[in-house]
Amino acid sequence: MKRDVVESAVDSVDVRLAARLAGLRTEHGWSLGELAERSGVSKSTLSRAERAEISPTASLLNRLCGVYGRTMSQLLSEVEAEPAPLVRGAEQTVWEDPASGFVRRSVSPPHPGLRGELVEGRLDAGADISYDRPPVPGLEQHIWVLEGALDVTARGVEHHLDAGDCLRLRVWGLTRFRCTGPDAVRYVLAVVLP
Repeated sequence: MKRDVVESAVDSVDVRLAARLAGLRTEHGWSLGELAERSGVSKSTLSRAERAEISPTASLLNRLCGVYGRTMSQLLSEVEAEPAPLVRGAEQTVWEDPASGFVRRSVSPPHPGLRGELVEGRLDAGADISYDRPPVPGLEQHIWVLEGALDVTARGVEHHLDAGDCLRLRVWGLTRFRCTGPDAVRYVLAVVLP
């Protein structure tokens, strides 16, 4: 039954996210074609994401966040009803990318005016996610592995992190997160806007 509640929450987040993506494009006055050119994502994929026919992948959301000048957490916080100073664990926004085996929980109470946020990430064994660019150039990240092992590549350098390890970096270009161990990895990502 708990799984059904999580799936229902993810479904409603996807619907609200689709509406917000469509709203952002409208606010900028862009056609699907213009957004496709700016993001490098096909018009058909953008259209399906805006109609909640597909759940956007982490990579797709990252590209759109870059175009709109937002972090993923900022975008996801915009689909929340109203910022609150406290968000209980059961009420935190969970977003899942089934294609990559990535689950993202927004831990920090959403607030568009603040620069820092905490995110819990989970990657299934064998998961491999690449982001071609950060949503905001120079974004500061602290990656703290709680369970499992994670390989992070940034600026061409690969870092292997085991449970308890923490990597601090500024993101300028391509980054890659890989779970190469036999088990899933769970980590905390602290994100700080420049």
